[in-house]
Amino acid sequence: MHEVPDRLPMDWIAASLKRERARAGLSLSELAKRAGIAKSTLSQLEAASGNPNVETLWALAVALGVPFSVLVEPPVQSVQVIRAGEGPGVGSEQASFVGTLLSASPPGARRDIYRICAEPGSARAAEPHIPGTVEHLVVGTGRVKAGPAGEEAELGPGDYMTYRGDVAHSYEALMPGTAFVLVMQHV
Repeated sequence: MHEVPDRLPMDWIAASLKRERARAGLSLSELAKRAGIAKSTLSQLEAASGNPNVETLWALAVALGVPFSVLVEPPVQSVQVIRAGEGPGVGSEQASFVGTLLSASPPGARRDIYRICAEPGSARAAEPHIPGTVEHLVVGTGRVKAGPAGEEAELGPGDYMTYRGDVAHSYEALMPGTAFVLVMQHV
């Protein structure tokens, strides 16, 4: 089973939320309203005292009109190695699902790369991402059922799938120890 980290890198997330909210010219109240979360929750996150799940961060990213990675990416280093089981992992409230950002889009590029670790149980339902998002998924281990609602496909090791990420979609592990790489392309 894949473990959710004890604590997210909240100082990164807090700084990113403040920066992106200021860029968007939104008040704390307005961003909370657009994301469908409590103002107190957003205030705690910006103070680096909250512990958000992936659904809350996705809602904030969509409300800000930015890729999810913008909110969780670490400070840039000249050489970066992320060992298996390390990196800024974010768990889900809906399913045994942990997404670890491996590479955020550099300036001029519009793609993020994640390693997803999931366990059987509940599906992770994903709300539509920012318009123009396309997802590319490659399975490493286990089996996953993924894709847009009504168009899901079952994939095994080495299988590749691409689909629109700006419509409702889901990911569901069908075997223990399921892991896949997810590339989010933002147009």
